[in-house]
Amino acid sequence: MLRVRNSRDRAAFASLFEHFAPRIKGFLIKSGADATTAEECAQDVMTTLWRKADQFDPTRASVSTWIFTIARNRRIDMLRRNRRPEPEELTWGPEPEPEQSAVIEMQQESARLVEAIAALPENQRKLIEQAYFGELTQAEISKITGLPLGTIKSRIRLALDRLRHAMK
Repeated sequence: MLRVRNSRDRAAFASLFEHFAPRIKGFLIKSGADATTAEECAQDVMTTLWRKADQFDPTRASVSTWIFTIARNRRIDMLRRNRRPEPEELTWGPEPEPEQSAVIEMQQESARLVEAIAALPENQRKLIEQAYFGELTQAEISKITGLPLGTIKSRIRLALDRLRHAMK
């Protein structure tokens, strides 16, 4: 690695590649990647090793630790990229008017939901309003109200259960 870092030695890089690329691929496959993705990611890791060889510091980590840290980070990037939803097909122009029956049904359902929320016990209603209309996390609500996080979670769960039954 030092020869790659200090003098861009291609033969030394070839040795590193020969040794580490299959191990990185195996590591990625064990981590849940398919063979093609693991191969592609291993190639990317080795390319990064070549490009960022000057950043290797043997006093901070061994070569294998440094390389597998790069591989681990690439795996995380790969998982994030794969979990990102694809954008929906955008249509051009105005949206067609919804059917009148659908509009009426939506209005009736909204009115039932307003009634169901109003019928909740006040301690549950306030938490639902903060969580869903105020867009606060349960931890934020806990800090604001001073209630334990477990109490917040229980009350919201109970409120959602009541709402679910009321909307049936």
